[in-house]
Amino acid sequence: MEKNLQVIQENLNAIYKEISKLQEQMDQQDNIIFLMEEARRKRRMSDDTQTLSVTDGAQLVEKFDHPYLLDIASEEVIGGIKHVSVTLDVETANPWLEVSEDRKSVRRTGTRRNLPDTGKRFTYWACVLGSEGFTSGRHYWEVEVTGNRCWDLGVAAESVERKGAVTLSPETGCWTIGRFYDGMWVYTSPVSRLPAGPIPGRVGVYLSYESGTVSFYNAETKYHLHTFTGNKVTEKLYPYFGFGYKNQWLRICSGSAAGL
Repeated sequence: MEKNLQVIQENLNAIYKEISKLQEQMDQQDNIIFLMEEARRKRRMSDDTQTLSVTDGAQLVEKFDHPYLLDIASEEVIGGIKHVSVTLDVETANPWLEVSEDRKSVRRTGTRRNLPDTGKRFTYWACVLGSEGFTSGRHYWEVEVTGNRCWDLGVAAESVERKGAVTLSPETGCWTIGRFYDGMWVYTSPVSRLPAGPIPGRVGVYLSYESGTVSFYNAETKYHLHTFTGNKVTEKLYPYFGFGYKNQWLRICSGSAAGL
């Protein structure tokens, strides 16, 4: 009986491993589709080039073992992405933050403003959400971080804690990366450091709601920074912007489209 149980357990482990591999492939495939769609969109805008065919897409998939390597080899694909038009929700802004009139920039000040403590407002961490939340689709936006040495960016669930200390991790409804001085970090549990590389001056954030994928890019070099995959999302998600120190800015780059 013990031998039979051992065989059954080994079979179950093999099944779980295969399921995990399939889930990872599905998440990766979503990124490939995203990049292929943007390549087609950009090529349609030029009369001198041809639309990316299914054969072209298959060759891209076959050429690279990991889809994120496509980011390096296909810089013009990311370069042709139309951004979501993101603005900041002033009703969520921590009292230490100052949002610009056009709601595209936010600065951490040295003075705490006297603002209504509504249910939407963050009162502990110096952060703010985007005005528009997402319940479906694929969306991409970019944020200028030049000169800011301590920031957090990404996506937060509508139910994220707003009145107390927020542990930035997928378990608490936050999918974020950040900079702290000369290091880049992924806010998981525990926090992990990104491999050494150029500190981005502009960060691209890509959300695919249905697949639960949140990816980050150095928007200047088109280099992939990190991807959260396999998240089971059931509520509205919002762009997230956080600060560490005063007198530093985050600026949302202008966008032209409501989604992808």
